[in-house]
Amino acid sequence: MLFVVGAMAALSIDVVTLYTARSEAQLAADGAALAAARVLANSGMTSRPTDTTLASNAETLASTVAIQVAQNNDVGGRNPVASNGEVVVTFPNVASGNFGINPHVTVQVQRTDLPTFFARIWGTKQIKVAASATAEAYNPSAGTASSLGSRAPVAPICVKPWLLPNIDPSNPPNQIFDPTTGTVAPTATGLLGWTSSSNATRLQPACIDCSTLPAPTTFPFQYYPGDTTTTFAPPTQALPACNPGLTTGYEKSVAGCVQTPISCNGTAIIDTSDYDNRETETAHAVNCMTHAAANEGDQVDLTAAAAPSPPFQFLVGEDNPVAVVNPSLAGKDAMVSDSLVTVPVFDSGTWPPPSPVQIVGFVQLFLNPDGDATPNTGPNVGHMKATFINMAGCGTGVTGQPILGNGASPVAVRLISP
Repeated sequence: MLFVVGAMAALSIDVVTLYTARSEAQLAADGAALAAARVLANSGMTSRPTDTTLASNAETLASTVAIQVAQNNDVGGRNPVASNGEVVVTFPNVASGNFGINPHVTVQVQRTDLPTFFARIWGTKQIKVAASATAEAYNPSAGTASSLGSRAPVAPICVKPWLLPNIDPSNPPNQIFDPTTGTVAPTATGLLGWTSSSNATRLQPACIDCSTLPAPTTFPFQYYPGDTTTTFAPPTQALPACNPGLTTGYEKSVAGCVQTPISCNGTAIIDTSDYDNRETETAHAVNCMTHAAANEGDQVDLTAAAAPSPPFQFLVGEDNPVAVVNPSLAGKDAMVSDSLVTVPVFDSGTWPPPSPVQIVGFVQLFLNPDGDATPNTGPNVGHMKATFINMAGCGTGVTGQPILGNGASPVAVRLISP
């Protein structure tokens, strides 16, 4: 009996080792798949799903990031090595032709040489552990009119209280989204990488006294303020630190993360008050959020191009907190950035708009370091230089339970297996 009990106790050590390594492999696969899907989401490919060159370039970037993440995780006492076949990245829906519409990425992490301790008495010196995970970057606007019934809207958080009319700023009066299906309008696919170049065309408020809403005819890249007492209630914690601090609810809603999910095909209320400080507070809150008070915030990586082009990558600015702690990270690539923001787009087919307005999509913008006048005075204060990174629409025809987004991206990233 003592021999049997001793053998079982000894064997349990190998079993615990096996299950621990299996859990570590699963965590590595999960993290790598989510990181790769985030690259696909931020690349802009889901906003232009028929661009095979963009999809191929995004796939290469996503694969590189997935391998880096997986290899930085400990599995059974050491890091897995991709060159040994221990990390394998695949894109399962490329062959089906749906990769550009709803890209999937699968990461498998394994160890085939995990040493045993007491199982050696049965001749087993090494065992294998493996795990896989599949993540997706979901964008409802990439479907077709016939797929309306099978598509679910998205509901991202951290949405900024700036309501944009559904007008393509690069080609007015064309629309960004089809207001019924949510698909990106053919003329709006060129918005990826488009940057508001002059002070007159920068993202800015359409009104200060919004008791009477002006029609969006002067320039369509003018937002109508969202009501921060209802839809865009300011967060109470995890606000960025800045000097001077954030004091008003509007500043906190801009610089912080509004925790209430804003659903595509949902509604939002326009703030119709007379708010004299809106532009100066916008400038202060944006500078605080993007760490750009001295124009040393993050930037879009231009590489060899003269203008941003997809797939997008971002460079860490010198005033980014991670670069302040570790200056060697300044100028390095980053998957996410505090300068990435999600802005809702509402159906502007009738004017003045009904209250509340209906959200038909979202645009993801990168607010450039020189987006605000410095110091915060002058005629262009609060006018933000912005680059289009993503577009996600649903229109009024998409129904069903919204898929929650994460962070500042309107393209939802989630694990779909295991």
